[in-house]
Amino acid sequence: MDHGAPLGNLARIRPGRVRGRQKTANRQEWQEICLGLVSSTKEGAMEINKYLADNLAYLAETGDPVGRWLAEENPDPAIVHERLHRNASGIVDWRMDDGVGLFEKLPPPFFYRDWRPKEQLEGAGTIIVGVGIGYGLNHVLTGTPDSHKVLVAEPRPEMLLACLGQTDYRPYLRHGKLRFVPPRAADIELAIQNFDVSFLFSRVWLRNDLACQQIGPEYPRLGALVKAKMESLSVELTTLRHKQEVMVGNELRNYSRAMDEGSLARMAGMAKGLTAVLLGAGPSLAGFAPVLREHRDKGFYAAALQTLPALERLGIKPDLCLAIDFNDNMMQSLDNLRDLSFAADIPFVYSTKMDPAVVARYPGPRIPLWTQGGIGTYVLKDQELVLDAGGNVSVTLERLLGWAGAERFVFVGCDLSWQGERTHVDGHHNAVWVHTYNPRDDVKLNNLHGQTIYTHMGFLAAKRDIEKDIAASSAGFFNLYGGGVVIDGAVNLGPADLASGELFASRGAAKDVFLSALARAASPRVRPIFAPKAASWATSLKNASRRLEKLMRKADKHQQEIKDLLSQIQFFTRHDPLYMPYLYNEIMDLAGLVQTKKRYGVKELTAFKAIRGRILEKTREIDACLAPSGSWAA
Repeated sequence: MDHGAPLGNLARIRPGRVRGRQKTANRQEWQEICLGLVSSTKEGAMEINKYLADNLAYLAETGDPVGRWLAEENPDPAIVHERLHRNASGIVDWRMDDGVGLFEKLPPPFFYRDWRPKEQLEGAGTIIVGVGIGYGLNHVLTGTPDSHKVLVAEPRPEMLLACLGQTDYRPYLRHGKLRFVPPRAADIELAIQNFDVSFLFSRVWLRNDLACQQIGPEYPRLGALVKAKMESLSVELTTLRHKQEVMVGNELRNYSRAMDEGSLARMAGMAKGLTAVLLGAGPSLAGFAPVLREHRDKGFYAAALQTLPALERLGIKPDLCLAIDFNDNMMQSLDNLRDLSFAADIPFVYSTKMDPAVVARYPGPRIPLWTQGGIGTYVLKDQELVLDAGGNVSVTLERLLGWAGAERFVFVGCDLSWQGERTHVDGHHNAVWVHTYNPRDDVKLNNLHGQTIYTHMGFLAAKRDIEKDIAASSAGFFNLYGGGVVIDGAVNLGPADLASGELFASRGAAKDVFLSALARAASPRVRPIFAPKAASWATSLKNASRRLEKLMRKADKHQQEIKDLLSQIQFFTRHDPLYMPYLYNEIMDLAGLVQTKKRYGVKELTAFKAIRGRILEKTREIDACLAPSGSWAA
């Protein structure tokens, strides 16, 4: 293999590729194809680390995170020289700690012959865990289309050095076909997100290097982590297409109301000295109701909208309720109230992504909350609080009040788990279900009392979010422990610790100051003015569509021009941060056309016209919702 060849010529230089079934390389071809260590020669000698300096220099010049990771780890290159050798079969090998070579017992084809996908899909990807000295990686690189992306996670820095020393990867790195990632959860998660189009419109293969697993347990551990991140992203992307459409659509329909109902930006610093008692809907809430009622006058109580029916039954009225869920089943929370007027004097902080019908039905004062991931992320970030709300309303309450300056938090009923068959306190809309443990979805743990409890990944994610916030906060955190999961960083308390009720009390007049500020925040705010753009979008897309139709008349001759034009159209749809969130699905559909199609014809033109129609419909809707008249507001 000529490692200096340009990427555009990859199809021509891939050895062993034939139509139909792939040719199985023999041992010598594996040596030459997969490592590029073609002997110069009559001597047949190997130049160890021939490409290491060039590859490392490229990683440093481009600021690649894996280059920084290698610098931090600072592996000894001498180890690479000592461990690389030719084994008895003449194969370049790595000597493990026990003196045995990785490929001494079984040659590379045994491990990697099936790593090339049989389906040569455009825009697909492979994620490799454990790179060894590059046999498997190079087998994939040289046997897949140029659009096939490859991500490599190698836990051992000396092994990565060995790989980088044997092959010139700069053309693949420069082209974007190959990327190495540090073996850290956050880096891996971020890198895998770049496979979003592959997950949605093509395929992604996970390849665990079984040869490397002979070295140590870090390889299967890293493989399990990568698999979990891939599964998480796959589910997230599948649901996001629906969620983004609904959530941003709700934001637009709530926009006019939100402008009239106030701004939480006015609440910055208004919670100084406040103790926030956060009432969750866990099964333990009912058991703590007596102490909560006894000290009601001392505490500032905040709860989720879903918890209101349970609190009504327990005779506890909170000072604030909040909701972030965009689903229409949130209406059940209001339906479950025995008397809707119970909420008439409870301020309601609502995510603008909520169903407008649920917001409209709430009987009390309402204040909008803008959260990340919608039109507020870029457009209102300098004018409004745009909160990272997390995925659980307890997290949102804690973050909102923490941002406002609250100095102490007491969690009550924040079990994030359950025992037996009831997952929530009576009154919550999920309390009617009898839950049976499902090992595929649920997690079995022991609580502080040694009792078996059950939770799920959503609750555990909320636990991690709260713990991360606690670690970064100067506020005090306490948990009225009811037998649920342990929230690290929060002091666990029992009812006896609250006999005096002093833990619930805020400092001075902090509670009254906060509630007065909240009432003032609920007044109308100045409405930003946005120029309507639907007409200009329509003109631009009409011109692009005409150009595309012209190219399609002689599609075989203009394949690259068609792809370039579709790419330009996709870039155009992403240029405006106000319109981009609502156009998420259309942007991804265009990306699918650009990245996963080998040939363009009538079918692709029809698909583009459908996407263009949806884009134009949505831009008109955005302009109508943001217009001063508010004619589309629910």
